[in-house]
Amino acid sequence: ASVLTEGVINTIGDSRVKVTYEPEYVPLAGMIKATIKVEVLDGNIAYLKIQHIIGEEMAQKVGPLLLEYIWDKVLPTMILDFHSAVSGELSGIPYIVSYYTDPEPLIHIDSMYNRPSDITTELWSMPTLLGKRYGNSKPLVILTSKNTLRVAEDVAYCLKNLKRATIVGENTAGGTVKIDKIKVGDTDFYVSVPVAKSINPITSKSWEIDGVAPDVEVPAEDALETAITII
Repeated sequence: ASVLTEGVINTIGDSRVKVTYEPEYVPLAGMIKATIKVEVLDGNIAYLKIQHIIGEEMAQKVGPLLLEYIWDKVLPTMILDFHSAVSGELSGIPYIVSYYTDPEPLIHIDSMYNRPSDITTELWSMPTLLGKRYGNSKPLVILTSKNTLRVAEDVAYCLKNLKRATIVGENTAGGTVKIDKIKVGDTDFYVSVPVAKSINPITSKSWEIDGVAPDVEVPAEDALETAITII
């Protein structure tokens, strides 16, 4: 797998394409998708750690929990921890970003170019959501690390360029917003191929490959303490 990966990267020049050997691979759809940890820290700070960016459909299912533990409290300050967020659903991008913006006017959050279909889709903020919004005025800090990947990178990049969040931690991995995992014939080898590209309407650029640079750069293990100090 390593030899094949090196050969593919040297041929096409895209470090995001990888060949892996996974005899016990389970498709993502068969895994538990939502991993969310919620705490209220000293100083009445909401701490929300997300390892998988849930899509709109899943958000509707776990919505009552979010309402009970976070949104209904209307806490004055929030820390969003993405330092171990490595997967997610594209439909979760406008859903999450909308919680940290006002309902009006609607905001063009992102554009997604789908390579197989050659179609670009605009993502806009949502006018209505489940429960109360955190809104546009209360402080928001996002924690990142070199392992922050894909959809979480996109959410961080969107909120950073909307001037809505302060990013604290490390430069993110610089992955791609969506990858298809293709089985190679009748083997246990898989090729991971980028199939979509994020284009930010504010910067006209993508965070892919280079990653999202933090506003305050510190080692990932110091990011939470730094964020609390900033707040």
